[in-house]
Amino acid sequence: MADKDKNNNLLNDLNARREIAKKGGGDKRIESQKSKGKMTARERLSFFFDGGNFEEIDSFVRHQSKDLGLDKNVFDGDSVITAFGKVNGRPMFAYAQDFTVLGGSLSLVAGKKISKIMDLAAKNGSPIVGFNDSGGARIQEGVDSLAGYGEVFVRNTTYSGVIPQITVIAGPSAGGAVYSPAITDFIFMVKSIGQMYITGPDVVKSVTGEEISHEDLGGASAHTALSGVAHFVFENEKDCINQVKRLLNFIPANNVENPPNKKFQKEIVQIPELRNIIPEKSTQPYDIKNVILNILDDNDFMEIHANFAKNIVVGFGRINGQSIGIVGNQPAHMAGNLDIDASDKAARFVRFCDAFNISIITLVDVPGFMPGVNQEHQGIIRHGAKLIYAYAEATVPKLSVILRKAYGGAYIVMNSKELRSDLNLAWPTAEIAVMGPEGAVNVISRKEISESENPDETRKKLVEEYKEKFSSPYLAASRGYIDDVIDPADTRIKLANALEILSNKILENPPKKHGNIPL
Repeated sequence: MADKDKNNNLLNDLNARREIAKKGGGDKRIESQKSKGKMTARERLSFFFDGGNFEEIDSFVRHQSKDLGLDKNVFDGDSVITAFGKVNGRPMFAYAQDFTVLGGSLSLVAGKKISKIMDLAAKNGSPIVGFNDSGGARIQEGVDSLAGYGEVFVRNTTYSGVIPQITVIAGPSAGGAVYSPAITDFIFMVKSIGQMYITGPDVVKSVTGEEISHEDLGGASAHTALSGVAHFVFENEKDCINQVKRLLNFIPANNVENPPNKKFQKEIVQIPELRNIIPEKSTQPYDIKNVILNILDDNDFMEIHANFAKNIVVGFGRINGQSIGIVGNQPAHMAGNLDIDASDKAARFVRFCDAFNISIITLVDVPGFMPGVNQEHQGIIRHGAKLIYAYAEATVPKLSVILRKAYGGAYIVMNSKELRSDLNLAWPTAEIAVMGPEGAVNVISRKEISESENPDETRKKLVEEYKEKFSSPYLAASRGYIDDVIDPADTRIKLANALEILSNKILENPPKKHGNIPL
């Protein structure tokens, strides 16, 4: 009887301790968190994992610091919850910083907890998702806190390209705390409550004299539209987490698996609407997303970086159930010209797809690289080279369709045959040349035009001749640079057939430690 009582006492003690640990910083701080419109760390994990079920580890870890009053502020689990479970029926690992415990500040032990769950994710070949809500380094711990960040950074780097890494910014993320998200593959932000910055508004004011709010400095709008640091923004946390789950449905668990396929029962048929998308006038814009939606299963497209570098569109979708990455120039914005930001955006996306065995489809309508002193001086050459590097390096199946313009260096950059593309198609509306017909004629035939009796008529005639002789898709096809010129209505059929055959593609780059991409 005594042994039974002892066991009961031990279990009661365990349960009491666990309940205290679950409270984090206590009821008062939990209420403060909710009053700001924020979920608690535990609520975030419950909403993320299937059925709200997850296994927590290190729930009794405590910091060992004694200085500056920390000995009186000790909490089980410290400032982060680490866990594993299933999401969409697949194994998943996650951590959530707990703002109710010392403002979610990162201690040495919190850094080690995050590192441990990342190690577990990598060993098991599963994605890691982090929910960031922290005031930054725990100042009272000094260099120990910085060491905690270092432990996390090295794992972000080591596991990059091995397992998908996703960060949700659901609160402040300041100083060194922003560098872990920056290394991860995708960053989701929650509007109004998520902010990222190296130095806060007070420091900015003291150093530069500029006055700016937390939201304007590092909020979702700043990072999804201006800096390009974040990929997604959503109005509330539940929508945000649901979209994280949606993204995970498109990507594999690790770099040795293929992305999850989804059975598609419908027949792959012609899409007549595609014949009417390209305007008759070559300078008239149109929305590339109309092409993308028409070629994807169920018109389902998850756009990445939708608010940043809008002159190029990237994202995930499926064709005949197979998950693919899409890259497309956007004629509706900046005429689809490539600039610094568009080059960075597309290159990063291409490299992610290549790292995780996701086939890439490129839709081309690009007049060239954006001209201008500002672009040149900020390094358009270096940034454009990143996109060349990304496409040339990629070994996954690569397909492209030239819809209209493909001029000069931009033609080469956008997955041309010379960059080891597997299948290059063109619509009859395609124009492939060193430069646009009007510009070429103005350079080559300037004297002939100026000396003619009717310069406008002469220019028009020469432009048409140039198109026929030098920019016709049939000319490129006759040289083997284009594999086929197709009816636009057949685009989805052609891509589906090619993706099925190319799924067995084997291509390896030369052995090396790593390349030296022009960062």
